Amino acid sequence: MLIEDDIKLDYSDVLIRPKRSELTSRFDVEMNRTYTFKWSGKEWTGVPIMSSNMDTVGTFEMHKELSQHDMVTCIARQHNTNGKPWNEAERKNKLCVMSGISDVEIDEIVGVANTFPEIAFVGLDVANGYTVNFVDAVKRLRERLPHATIIAGNVVTGDMTAELILSGVDIVKVGVGPGSVCTTRIKTGIGYPQLSAVMECADAAHGLNAHIIADGGCNSSGDIVKAFAGGADFVMIGGMLAGHDECEGELVFEDDNPEPIGMQFYGMASRTAMDKHGHSNREYRGEEGKTVSVPYRGAVRDTVVDILSGVRSGCTYVGAKRLKDLAKCATFVRVNSTHNKVYE
Repeated sequence: MLIEDDIKLDYSDVLIRPKRSELTSRFDVEMNRTYTFKWSGKEWTGVPIMSSNMDTVGTFEMHKELSQHDMVTCIARQHNTNGKPWNEAERKNKLCVMSGISDVEIDEIVGVANTFPEIAFVGLDVANGYTVNFVDAVKRLRERLPHATIIAGNVVTGDMTAELILSGVDIVKVGVGPGSVCTTRIKTGIGYPQLSAVMECADAAHGLNAHIIADGGCNSSGDIVKAFAGGADFVMIGGMLAGHDECEGELVFEDDNPEPIGMQFYGMASRTAMDKHGHSNREYRGEEGKTVSVPYRGAVRDTVVDILSGVRSGCTYVGAKRLKDLAKCATFVRVNSTHNKVYE
């Protein structure tokens, strides 16, 4: 048994100190990033904010809107066996196909990737990226798709980030338990404060000419700013996009009111998800996610514009003319409270 005495930080533990800035408008901030990936050798340009590949977030309707802003949509696994929406989707360079690590699931995403090579990213997504079995799956996927840009995770430490990269991963997904509908930390006691995880994994990845995604824990555009400032190359969001028409989730009604008041949103390790996808084995596998009703919010466009506006504004406060510059312009300040909560 060991205890680490170093303080580890979450997004709620810090603010970013403002600095003198020569920017005169949020419009002046360049949000696009261009990356060349370690193993695929491919170049990608866009706004590096991604939807999560959750059932009620990672939809093709969400992609239609996010792609208009050069953002990425990670499509939920349930669509991997249906070729029609993949074929009909425009701007496939803003799409990611993801699955788990069973042979059947890997066969599915290899089939999608080979049929539509213009898809930007291919991913392996598990809650626990620390198993030897997961590393072996990464190696098998790299052998089958030598020219694909591969995403894999989740992990939260530099050592495992490095192992995944050396096994063939271009982009490591970082985060264990920070998501709004994830209960892994409660059920298992396992996790790592997300900002520290991002900083440490980014350091490991960048030293190997690879990249990371900060996955989970962002409740506001300010948290996205903090993730980029901490070294994240991409930021993945789920709950911030939940509740919109494009999510195609189950609507919630109250009494005889014909207008929806909410929408179902659930974690991919929740009982709802396991029952839906036939992954439930009650003899040994418990749920590590929850199902909630979030307020119904209509079309997602205004939310996306608000998120991007917040990130742009954060850049102007520290003089970052490009999103690329944010990490080197930012100075974190540890705080006891990040904002006034009187009217919450």
